[in-house]
Amino acid sequence: MHIDYGEILRREITPALGCTEPMAVSLAVARAAETAGRPIERVSVQVSRNILKNAMNVGIPGTDMVGLDIAAALAAIGGDSAAGLEVLGEIQEHHIAAARDLLRQERVDIALAQTDRLLYIRAVCHGERGCGEVVIENTHTGIASVRLNGQELAEPVGQADFQAAARSDQAMTLAGIYRFSIETPPEDLAFLLQAVEMNERIAEEGISNGSGAAIGKHLLASYTGGTSPGELGVYAAAYAAAASDARMADSGLPVMTTAGSGNQGLTATLPVAVLAKRLNAGQDAMLQALALSQLVTIFVKRHIGSLSALCGCAVAASIGTACGITLLYGGTYGQVEAAVINMVADISGMICDGAKAGCALKIATAVSCAMQCAQLALGGVVISGRDGIVCRDADSTIANLGRLANPGMVGTDRVILDMMLAKGPGDHAPVPVGSGIA
Repeated sequence: MHIDYGEILRREITPALGCTEPMAVSLAVARAAETAGRPIERVSVQVSRNILKNAMNVGIPGTDMVGLDIAAALAAIGGDSAAGLEVLGEIQEHHIAAARDLLRQERVDIALAQTDRLLYIRAVCHGERGCGEVVIENTHTGIASVRLNGQELAEPVGQADFQAAARSDQAMTLAGIYRFSIETPPEDLAFLLQAVEMNERIAEEGISNGSGAAIGKHLLASYTGGTSPGELGVYAAAYAAAASDARMADSGLPVMTTAGSGNQGLTATLPVAVLAKRLNAGQDAMLQALALSQLVTIFVKRHIGSLSALCGCAVAASIGTACGITLLYGGTYGQVEAAVINMVADISGMICDGAKAGCALKIATAVSCAMQCAQLALGGVVISGRDGIVCRDADSTIANLGRLANPGMVGTDRVILDMMLAKGPGDHAPVPVGSGIA
């Protein structure tokens, strides 16, 4: 099967404003509102468990609120579905005030859908033309159905293409990705610089403002300017974490996502980019390493699923990062393969318990691990195929990782969401630091 790796990169690297799960809900609601005709009287949204898990504790850009209710209300009032995952990009203060009114009047309902799909959203809006209904499934922008008063208005968008793309993407191999990355002329990879520029901008905001949990800012304070792998690992982890800090704190800046996730895009891009600059590797080498990091991330995500119990940043994007780092240091294909195996042996069990401020800490851990596993691979160290879930080759190891996620951790995913939903109001209060044991 011929695989167009360049097309995969361009398709899977896209901009988004805010966390992709609430923005996907906003996209569905905005399209339903446009179909029903504004002003909207009532909004009902049903989502899969994974959408709810990833959206319930993350900030919505331009507001001081979190969760799907405000994301849906804003989209119903003034979202623009033509903007894709930047659907709330033109929201103004009067939209926010109107959305708050909609919530106070209890005219927005969010519920769990009765579905086994990992990514599913059904939005229904009642407006001046009647009832508009939109279904998104499989991908964050995959509109499968648009109806007005029960009448189908449009052909499903991209569903057949999604199925074909998923089959093609899963047929990727690490060897094919590596060859593409090192053989493609740098000018054909130059579009990746947009991801670097966009993601570095939000990282700088996180560092300067100490946004969110301020993980990145604190880590960067411990960096002394050295170029040893240990010091550079801290530096790379700090930048990726700072970007996530800002993003999870509802920064108004967009990020470049990878495989449907902004945090994955930050993790797959920033460590490689900032290390390339610190190592004076040159732009061509940086672009090759970025292509490798991004494509490996996409490859792993195709196996573990768009949403799962495994942290996509730690268990997909950081594997890509480890590959990119290995290449930056002059690694061979065998060493890149060793980096993949080392990463799966090390960090494959990190769970996803939703998008939130704490994601920055997981990203910092994962990037530090990527640097460590890359350096081990460069030194000739690789975990034996006799160990655990890893195999003698990277492709089989990634396939095993996919089996661990699905079907292996489907039950775990349900338990995680049940724990999150069981929390009371007191669980959301800030934890005092340095107060000792009560």
